[in-house]
Order: sequence, then structure tokens, then C-alpha cells
Amino acid sequence: MRYLVIGLGTYGRNLAINLTLLGNEVIGVDNKQNNLEAVKDKLSSVYMMDCSEKNSLNMLPLKNIDIAIVAIGEDFRSSLRAVALLKEGGVKRIFARAIDDLHQSILEAFSIDRILTPEKRAAEDLSNELNFHSQVTSLSVTPEYLVSKLEVPKKFVGFPYRNFNLARFGLILISATRKKVSKNLLGLVTEEEILLDIERKAQEETAEVGDCIVVVGTKDNFIDFAKKVADETTVFSV
Repeated sequence: MRYLVIGLGTYGRNLAINLTLLGNEVIGVDNKQNNLEAVKDKLSSVYMMDCSEKNSLNMLPLKNIDIAIVAIGEDFRSSLRAVALLKEGGVKRIFARAIDDLHQSILEAFSIDRILTPEKRAAEDLSNELNFHSQVTSLSVTPEYLVSKLEVPKKFVGFPYRNFNLARFGLILISATRKKVSKNLLGLVTEEEILLDIERKAQEETAEVGDCIVVVGTKDNFIDFAKKVADETTVFSV
């Protein structure tokens, strides 16, 4: 895949580097020399230009770009002009970063392929982790539904996975994992995460401290589950 990343600040820079490490061709663009210096040896090519100017943007191979990502943050005007010019230039797919609700609303009017809200997403993930009183990794499938990986609650430790019955909380159990500690050929201790067979073995397997489960449900489902797990007076008939 060939990507064009416009705006090489902290977010755009890390995005561009990660895409390159995954084997993609990435063209990076910014109007600041220091941002280009930070990535010039890590990306396929970099250009110093103002992408809010049509003549500058037209110098890029827009027709050969699979996805253009406008990662510009605070410069509201430049972000919107870059999106408009990319649309005019016939770029196949356009993603753009929104820094606030107004920015997002205006980008929605452009009917681009995806609006990125990394700050909002990071805040939601952290709030979910804090609210669920556990180590949680969450992925929002829709504004309402989450796929979350969390440690097995202490109240469930010692019971078979087949008896969890998470459906009573409106949650669906997808998988279970366990950390396995071993020594390599040099005698060094290593740790890996193994997947328990949720269809067969895991149903008979007894949950252990440190096990993790991947579950699907609404935010309200997770909130209700977290409250009941944290409530010392709640007794589960697992």
C-alpha cells in the first residue's frame, strides 16, 4: 500500500513510521524542517511543502496514493484545505484527524472515508480502564459496543470457564488467555501468552489469577459488570 501522511507532528510521525515498519510505502509531508528531519531516514520519501496550497499539493503523485491521511492537528484551516484539495485531486481514500467536535463536524461534510480522533479515543480507553477497576484493553466497534480484554475478576478465579455465564451481564465471552513462564536455551526466564481453547479445553479449564478474557458488550454492560465485580457484597453463583 502507498500512503501519504500530511502533518508529521507527534501523531503523524508515529503513524507514518509504524506504517513503514509494516512494509508500506509512505510519503511524509510537513511544512516544518525539524519534523522532516526526524523522519527523513525512516520513510520512503519526505517533502517540505504547504499542503493547503493547491500548486504545492499537485506536485505529489496523488493518483498513485491508496490512502491519504491528514494528520494536521492545531492548524484548523490547513487541515480543511488539505482535505478539500485531496478530494479535488481524486485521491482514492482520505482519512483526516479531528481535534475537536467542530472540526469533526466540518470534516463530516466532506464525506471522507474516516475521521480520526486519537485524543478522544485515548481518553475513552483510559476512562474505561479506570472505570472497570482492572487492566483493560478496549476497542470500540461502534459508539456503543466494545471489544475488551480484561483480567479475570478475582471472584471468578478457581471456577471453570464454562460456568462463567457472562450472558447474564449482557457480555459475550470470545476467548481466554494465560501467561506461561518458561526458560529458554540460555536459562533466561521468558513469558508468553497462550490462547486457551474456548470451545473445548477452556470450557473445562479452571480460571487462574492473571488469566485474561476477551469479551464483547455495550458500555452499559461493562459498567454494570464492573460495579457488581467490585461490590464486595455481591455473591456470584458461578
